[in-house]
Amino acid sequence: MKSFSSNCDPQLLQRSLEDVLSEQQEEWLESHLEDCATCQQQLTELAGDADGWSRVEAVLREEISGTHPLGRGIISTLIPGNLESPVQSSRRFGREILPADFAVDFLEPGREPDSLGRLNDIEIRAIIGHGGNGIVLKGYQKELNRLVAVKVMAPQLAANAEARKRFAREAQATAAIVHPNVMPILTVHSRSQLPYLVMPYVDCESLQQRLDREGSLPTLDVLRIGHQVARGLAAAHAQGLVHRDVKPANILLERGVDRVMLTDFGLARAVDDATLTSTGLIAGTPQYMSPEQARGDSVCTQSDLFSFGSVMYAMSTGRPPFRAQTSYGIIRRVIDDDPRPIGDLNSEIPIWLEGLIERLLAKHRDARFTSADEVAFLLQECIAHVQQPHSNPLPQTVKSLAKTRRRTQRAKGTQLRIQLIMLASLAVTLVVILIASGAFDRETNPDNPVGENPYQQNELTTSAPIKSRGESAAAWNDGIGEDLQQLDVEMDRLLEKLDLSELNEHETSNQPKGQ
Repeated sequence: MKSFSSNCDPQLLQRSLEDVLSEQQEEWLESHLEDCATCQQQLTELAGDADGWSRVEAVLREEISGTHPLGRGIISTLIPGNLESPVQSSRRFGREILPADFAVDFLEPGREPDSLGRLNDIEIRAIIGHGGNGIVLKGYQKELNRLVAVKVMAPQLAANAEARKRFAREAQATAAIVHPNVMPILTVHSRSQLPYLVMPYVDCESLQQRLDREGSLPTLDVLRIGHQVARGLAAAHAQGLVHRDVKPANILLERGVDRVMLTDFGLARAVDDATLTSTGLIAGTPQYMSPEQARGDSVCTQSDLFSFGSVMYAMSTGRPPFRAQTSYGIIRRVIDDDPRPIGDLNSEIPIWLEGLIERLLAKHRDARFTSADEVAFLLQECIAHVQQPHSNPLPQTVKSLAKTRRRTQRAKGTQLRIQLIMLASLAVTLVVILIASGAFDRETNPDNPVGENPYQQNELTTSAPIKSRGESAAAWNDGIGEDLQQLDVEMDRLLEKLDLSELNEHETSNQPKGQ
């Protein structure tokens, strides 16, 4: 047993390790340790035995040398973060760097060897993902023998009272929706140090992850995923809720089955609830928000349909419909511009599906579909048609959308024809003027011997002006060859566009009935 002097205070040593001493106590203890070998030895034993420090030193050396691979999503607490940039560090040590805001120091010590820590009765086993609003953890409830997903609010948001209310509201909004295409909430803890939600653990990936990996999806997958998302939206709208943030990252695809779940109702509001709404507040993801949402106007269920149409567009093309370098640029495009036609990016998408998506993306909410229920029904009928086209014709509404799309293409082709006719008329007028001015007179042009074609363009005729009868005609004809060449280029461009337009229309007309 160690003998302490009268000046020694063993309790101060433990409290010092817990970092709860006052500044004066720390100063006294530091001075005391300089001369007291007994307290020095005791402090070493309290902080960790020699074997423990040796293991820490070995791990530190391995991490610095790069020979100790860390698991994906794990941050080293041994290497100072200011030695190199996060990108360099992640490449060097082969793991993903997580934001410092998502440190798990709020967890209690775990009771299982493979546990990162404990959150009440949940043993946290792994980090699933993270974002600007929080971190998602994989946990295990021993009493219920089930895996769960725990969504913990980000520390910087937890300090805000309104953010805590919004987080609790996410649980209330989602708990009110009981539907297989909506991720359920098992329980919520909104008054803990960091509020968190508990959800069933599902082996899945987000739609955004699949789009990043595969790009555009086959037509049948677009319809199947879209149908289930529309059903989930219909269930939310039936509860008087608007999701406000429908995007690929908030759509989960369960692995091994075809089930799709809508999640993250963090921005959901009751349609008639203004208690958490600020004037001019724009909430949502710019690339998928509706025009009225981008303007900061009131939103309704049709706003979710526009965002849903943007998701359908992304599944069909592999990219969102509105893109720009800045968020402001994206918002302006959402409000003012039409997206690039889907057929220009993916010719395999049927023209009737392109027409359906275009209606979802109508700038005015009244021009969109009336409800998510209607969209879900139409998509279900479209799935049946794609699987058995001869037995299941397209719904009449979808057929009319296909006709509208064809009329739009024909209108574009007509505009090209008009431009071509005008350009051709201009060319004829120029030729007539040239003939009348004698620009192509063989007798007065000694540079063209008798028998050669005076209209043939070669290096001589394109580089030198054609001689005419008078000085004024010669001056007038200066540079006319370049004008004719430019005219010829423009006619070629229009002909190319016209050929493409007619080819698309021809392919559409040759599709089987109902396509």
